[in-house]
Amino acid sequence: MSGNVTGDGARMAARGAAGNAAWTERYRGAVMNTFGDPQRVLVRGEGPYVWDADGRRYLDLLGGIAVNALGHAHPALVAAVADQVATLGHVSNFFTTPAQVTLAEKLLEIVSPGGAPAGSRVFLANSGTEANEGALKLARRHGGPARPRVLALEGAFHGRTMGALALTHKAAYREPFEPLPGGVEFLPFGDVAALEAAMGDDVAAVFLEPIQGEAGVRALPEGYLARARALTTAHGALLILDEVQSGMGRTGTWMAHHLGHIGGGVVPDVVTLAKGLGGGVPIGAVVALGTDAATLLGPGQHGTTFGGNPLASAAALAVIDVIEREDLRAHAADLGADLRARLSAVDGVTAVRGEGLLIAAQLAGPVAKEAAAALLAAGFIVNPVREDTLRLAPPLILTAEQAGTFVAALPAALASAATAARDRS
Repeated sequence: MSGNVTGDGARMAARGAAGNAAWTERYRGAVMNTFGDPQRVLVRGEGPYVWDADGRRYLDLLGGIAVNALGHAHPALVAAVADQVATLGHVSNFFTTPAQVTLAEKLLEIVSPGGAPAGSRVFLANSGTEANEGALKLARRHGGPARPRVLALEGAFHGRTMGALALTHKAAYREPFEPLPGGVEFLPFGDVAALEAAMGDDVAAVFLEPIQGEAGVRALPEGYLARARALTTAHGALLILDEVQSGMGRTGTWMAHHLGHIGGGVVPDVVTLAKGLGGGVPIGAVVALGTDAATLLGPGQHGTTFGGNPLASAAALAVIDVIEREDLRAHAADLGADLRARLSAVDGVTAVRGEGLLIAAQLAGPVAKEAAAALLAAGFIVNPVREDTLRLAPPLILTAEQAGTFVAALPAALASAATAARDRS
């Protein structure tokens, strides 16, 4: 696949335009080294495919890390963005727009089955990190000095700004920036007894991901979320669910906590969203469910220049419309189940986790980086989220035939990875 030089890359090459190597060198001279060297320089996308500056095509099975829900250059999203920017691209939040209001109303419809409770409200931001920052401010406003503690889980990832980073467990992310905002305690993942022991009337909030993406696609065990809801209610704390990666149809339902074996009918106090919400256009949301959470922040206590802008709001509405109209939630559930079953049969894959099209393939050894590199060379983009685990979060429009090309290529990539790992050692 990657050997085929096609699309814009071929045209750029024919005109003598810079390829991957030249662009990467320019990147090194202009962009902060927060991500390391880019693996490729991408110039175009269509559906689930992208092309690099050398004209090679790749099946994008990461989707911008669960962002490109409709793939690349989806006609409905392109039309919505083009129409909106030609009409009204930005206004300050001294004003509102029909797109902003309509999106907030739509989110209140889909975040809870049957619609959000009366009095629920939405704050629109620009990213998942910003959404979690807003949710943390809700927790602090709710708790005040009498409730200084916030509980999160080992393996949690909630973002990289200072407040969101305080909620993120990985030491390598946290330690260079300590001291972080205080009061956050990390509990063992999925351990109900530890949660029960930690809860008290001095807890302001419990932050949970129904499915931890960065930790290797780990779903909360059945019953955990229900117990967390009961405990937070009993102690007067907020239950805040981070659905940034797992929301917007990715798991076969609008939200991962809608799945019976994860959420069991739980209604949280706050849900945070981003990633797939805008289909590639930056947007995030804090959805406060019920009057108590929705009224914690008043005028002047939170804000954003770009949050809820008409362009991003129109994009999000288009994404939601396509997911509904094309029944992509059911498609994600069905294709995800089939893909997980097929991956489980691949030699060298020891376990497969996930829901819908948020999937992790655990490998027989710590060769995920080598496997991802071999797959990239073969024309497939995946993420080595852990040393022994590959993460997939492809566009919801992915077809079974396209997924099958990846499954067919995986054994050779794993064999190549094993050889590379032996050479490395």
